[in-house]
Amino acid sequence: MIKVIVAGGGWAGCAAALSAAKAGAQVLLIERTDLLLGTGLVGGICRNNGRYTAAEEAIAMGGGDFFVAMDANSRHRGISFPGHSHASLYDVTTMEPLVKKILQNYGVELRMMNRVVDVQKYGKKIQAVMLHSGEVTKGDAFVDTTGTAGSMGNCLKYGNGCAMCVLRCPSFGPRVSLAAKADVKEIMGQRADGSYGAMSGSCKLNKDSLSEEIRGKLDTDGVAIVPIPEKLRKKNSLTKKACSQYALPAFAENLVLLDTGHAKLMTSYFPLEDLRAIPGFESVRFEDPYAGGMGNSMRYLGIAPCDDSLKVEGVDNLFCAGEKSTILVGHTEAVLTGLLAGHNAVRYCLDMRYLTYPRSLAAGDFIAFSHEQMLSEEGKKVRYTFSGGVYFARMQELELYSINRAEISERIASAGLTDIFNGCLV
Repeated sequence: MIKVIVAGGGWAGCAAALSAAKAGAQVLLIERTDLLLGTGLVGGICRNNGRYTAAEEAIAMGGGDFFVAMDANSRHRGISFPGHSHASLYDVTTMEPLVKKILQNYGVELRMMNRVVDVQKYGKKIQAVMLHSGEVTKGDAFVDTTGTAGSMGNCLKYGNGCAMCVLRCPSFGPRVSLAAKADVKEIMGQRADGSYGAMSGSCKLNKDSLSEEIRGKLDTDGVAIVPIPEKLRKKNSLTKKACSQYALPAFAENLVLLDTGHAKLMTSYFPLEDLRAIPGFESVRFEDPYAGGMGNSMRYLGIAPCDDSLKVEGVDNLFCAGEKSTILVGHTEAVLTGLLAGHNAVRYCLDMRYLTYPRSLAAGDFIAFSHEQMLSEEGKKVRYTFSGGVYFARMQELELYSINRAEISERIASAGLTDIFNGCLV
C-alpha cells in the first residue's frame, strides 16, 4: 500500500493528511507537539473577504471537511471589522479535538510529540525520515508542512526574542525542515526594509480580565473596537506584521478585539503597562501561549522552492504546503495548499499527472501569482492572502471574488474539479 508521510500538524499538514487519505494512501502525520493546528490554535478567523470564496472552492472540490467543522464551531458568523466583511470566528479553545477526530475517522495515523530531525535520501528521492527518538520511518512520498517560524534562535535574531509562543520550541524542540534536510536551498521572506521574516500579527488577552462592557460587546457582537490614546500609539507597528491584510490605519489607531474564545488582539504585541492605561483594560493580562507584551513567532524564514503542483524542486517525492510553499497568510490558504500537496503525493506514487488548480479559480491564481511574484526581490517582501493586501485587490480585479455559492460551484464544475478530493485514486 502507498504510504505518505506528512511532517507538521498545522492546518496545512492536517489538510495534506486528509486529502492523501481520501485518495487512498496509508497516511502518517508526525507532529512535534502535543496538539494539532499549530498557529491555528491562536487564529480563529475564517470566511473573511476572499477567504469565503476560497473555502467554497475547497468544499465544491470535495475538500471541505475542515471548513464545515470551522463553520459548525464558529462563535460568531457574518461579522465585520475594519477592512473585513462576512467573517466567522471559530472557537480556538475547542477546534483541535474536532480536527483530530476527522483525521482519525479517515484512518490517518497521528504520531504526536515526535519530531523529524533528518531524512534518508538516495539520489533525488527521500526514502525515510528519522525521528528524534532514533526511529527510522520509511515512506513512498513526503509532504513538508513544517512551517517557516522558529526556532528560538531565529526569534532572537530577527524579532523581539522568544516569548514561548504557540510553537513551544523550548518544550518540544525546534522546527526542522524536511526540505532543508533534503538539501533544498530555501527562500527567506523579507520585510519592506529588507530585513528577514515577519512577526505574527496578533496576540491573546484573557477575556475575564477585561471590563464588563468590553466582554459584553465581544460576547454579543464578536468584535470590540477601542480607540488608542494618541500617546500610546506605536510607530511603525504595522510594518512588522506578517498579516498585511490587517496593516490598515484602523489597526494602529484602535485596539481591535475579536472573540475567538479568548479575546484576540489584532496587533503583534502591546506593552502591558501601556495596555493597562487604556480604559477597560486596567486589569488586563495576556493569555498564553502568546506573550503579547513582547511579540514573538518570526515567520517566513524557510520557504521551499516549488512549482504550482507544490512539488519541491530537486526532490522527486517531496511536496510542501502552508507557509513552506509560498509567503502566505491564513488558515484557509494553508488548507487549500495542504489539500493539493497531499493529493499530489498520492499521484506521484501512482505515476499520475499532478493536479494544479487552474487560474480560473481563486485557489489556482493565488498559488501561481504568489510564486511568480516571489521570483523578484520585491515580491519576497509581500505577504499573500485571500483576505486583504495585494492579492485580495487582484482577486476583485479579476472578478474571482464571490460569495455566491452556486456561482463558485459552477466554476469548479467548469474546471472539471467537482469532488476531485473525494475520489479514491488507489
